[in-house]
Amino acid sequence: MRKIIAATFVSLDGVMQAPGGPEEDPVGGFKFGGWTFHYFDEVAGAAMEELFSKPFDLLLGRRTYDIFAAYWPYQNDAIADVFNPATKYVATHRPESLTWQNTRSLGPDIVAGLEELKQEDGPDLLIQGSGNLIQTLLANGLIDEIRLMTFPLVLGKGKRLFGDNAMPAAFKLVKSQASTTGVIIATYERGGEIRTGSFAQQEPSQAELERRRTWK
Repeated sequence: MRKIIAATFVSLDGVMQAPGGPEEDPVGGFKFGGWTFHYFDEVAGAAMEELFSKPFDLLLGRRTYDIFAAYWPYQNDAIADVFNPATKYVATHRPESLTWQNTRSLGPDIVAGLEELKQEDGPDLLIQGSGNLIQTLLANGLIDEIRLMTFPLVLGKGKRLFGDNAMPAAFKLVKSQASTTGVIIATYERGGEIRTGSFAQQEPSQAELERRRTWK
């Protein structure tokens, strides 16, 4: 069975839009494209190398596919060497326009297509970018592992990693480290159901009972 792994750059306030450069995704008037650039060091670089060191297939939304397809086939570096030959599965309504080598459409039913892919033998499915696709996967509980690189800045507005429709779930931290520039690099795996508890007094005050009544 294959895992779906979401590897994402986020700001402290959860924005994931256009981490790589000003022209990457200015949709909505986003002004801070390229916000990760000055934070990369040897630690962050090593984390990226580790991420791409094992076999994987890429899982991409259409916007990220278009960004990647216009860039990586024309590069000659370590990332291009693994991205270009990898199988790319893309969520798209225009499968006939997929021109990057080894690219396949996920079909008209993205969730069903991914459920089938997860049952197959093969490398894990690695999500890069693809904010809209991530929302669909989170809403259907399909992401098995989240690898976050959290950068020490607040961007205010922008496309966010977690929306309101994510399926509630617990995750467990399995690995973490910090870069010299303050980037927190953390890996989370699914940890079962959300468990709740209470720090409330066994015998709440009348004021507390009134608060509960008026807040319903």
